[in-house]
Amino acid sequence: MSQKVIDLLNEARSRELTAISQYMSQHYELEDRDFGKLASKIKEIAIAEMKHAEKLAERILFLHGEPTSKPDATFKKGQEIPQMLAMDVALEQQAIQIYNEAAVACSAEKDQKSKGLFEELLGEEEGHLDFFENIKNHADKLGAAYLATLTGK
Repeated sequence: MSQKVIDLLNEARSRELTAISQYMSQHYELEDRDFGKLASKIKEIAIAEMKHAEKLAERILFLHGEPTSKPDATFKKGQEIPQMLAMDVALEQQAIQIYNEAAVACSAEKDQKSKGLFEELLGEEEGHLDFFENIKNHADKLGAAYLATLTGK
């Protein structure tokens, strides 16, 4: 199998590990600040990202590669909700770009299974992006009044 495909899978896994760390950190911070409704949704997305990282690792192992355990960036703490959401939108946009490009590259390498994995993950990342963009737009337009609706369980 192609080392190029293994490298693409590891690049994606590294990005997923960053997203997991970022989203779990946000979950803890939001929960502590009584934004439980938003915290629980971000935790749900973090768990989905964990599943993505696992699928990528399984494919890398199948191809006789070594799955990375290193995130591609460090996560940020102590942000206000609008800044968190802007970062989350950027993370998801990056994933979508990477996975689109990786699917094309896997096809060129004649690895349809890896291409299919990237396409599957791409669909889920688009759903995450949609969620983050919607929440960010509401927060930008409605401000504190909207954020208040995200408190509690």
